[in-house]
Amino acid sequence: MSTAVQNQTIKDELFQIIQRLSFKKGDFVLASGQRSNYYVDCRLTTLDGRGSFLIGQLLYEMIEPLHVDAVGGMTLGADPIVSSVLYRSAEVGQKPLSGFIVRKESKGHGAGGQFAGHLEPWMRVVLVEDVVTTGGSTLKAIEAIQKTYPTVKIEQVLAIIDRNAGGKEAFTRLGIPFQALFDVQAFLTE
Repeated sequence: MSTAVQNQTIKDELFQIIQRLSFKKGDFVLASGQRSNYYVDCRLTTLDGRGSFLIGQLLYEMIEPLHVDAVGGMTLGADPIVSSVLYRSAEVGQKPLSGFIVRKESKGHGAGGQFAGHLEPWMRVVLVEDVVTTGGSTLKAIEAIQKTYPTVKIEQVLAIIDRNAGGKEAFTRLGIPFQALFDVQAFLTE
């Protein structure tokens, strides 16, 4: 089986898991403050054993050709995704990736700081997110990284689902490419 066919099979299985576990219809207020008649709680998929496994495979496949040093993102949505990608990078990669998490604010105890894990000024990184609406969480992570580590090169933002509500355009304005595994429209037509 070719890599493209195998990846499509994995992607199809992940789609089914997201649809079963994470996609909800109703009346919701999103983190962006917008109202929606559906909600995608990807944490229910990223914290599912099989979902996590498939996400790690698919995202690492996208990250590997970029030859970056680390993968990270804003807590809480990025936490399990980072772990999945790190595991996959150690399983199949020549050089396992490092990982980091951006806290919403600096902690006031211990060593303090807004970052947990491995983020160094010389690194090239990819940021991950579960669902991108306006991109607000990841934009805060980008701002924190650029403020503390202005020499870190953010190569790309990757998400599981793009809600098509301005996130891609916000990253593009910053000169950072964006790609998602799924467009939310695929779930709305099911």
